[in-house]
Order: sequence, then C-alpha cells, then structure tokens
Amino acid sequence: MPGASDNATEPSRHTTFDRYELTAILDLYGRKVASGAWRDYAIDLLRDKAVFSVYRKSSEYPLYRIEKDLRLARKQGAYSVIAAGGLIMKRGQDLKRVLSVLEDRPGVIGI
Repeated sequence: MPGASDNATEPSRHTTFDRYELTAILDLYGRKVASGAWRDYAIDLLRDKAVFSVYRKSSEYPLYRIEKDLRLARKQGAYSVIAAGGLIMKRGQDLKRVLSVLEDRPGVIGI
C-alpha cells in the first residue's frame, strides 16, 4: 500500500562480524583449539552488538567474549575482549590488536 510505513517490511538489522573480522577471530580460535585450550564457540548477532563467545567445554559459561559494539566505536573502540567475570581485558579500534591479549606469550624460563 503506498504511503505505508516501510518499517513493517524491513527486516530487523543486527550487528554482524564481516569476513575479515571473522577470519581474524577464527584464526585465533583455531590455534587455541589446536593447543587444547578452547573447545567450542557461539556467535550471537544482536541488534546493538555481535558477540563471539569461547568455551572450554560446551556446557560452561564462556571463558571469553569478543564483542563488536558499534555504539562505542567513536569513544572507546568497537571491539572488546571480556573475561568470564566481566572484566574488560582490552578494548580498541583495531580487532587484531584487541585479540592480541588472548595470544600465548612465551614465558621466562629461569635457570
């Protein structure tokens, strides 16, 4: 019907990860699965943010959440890594830099 609101026909929009973001996240996820640290994941695409949750076992709470929240893009940065207790481990504009907080770092070996 002409003049009717287009909101009724427009599907609800969700925040998503693009191909490059998913590639960076899944590269890290693959390395962690290969090392035995992570075992499962879930992706939630919500209206205001996209969340990639990482699990040690599928029946547990997520170890980490990698979130993309476009509302924070101009302030603190759209990307963040959040630990199980809710602690924001790192936040910023560059996803790879934010994901670096989850990378294994070589330890110091004492003799």
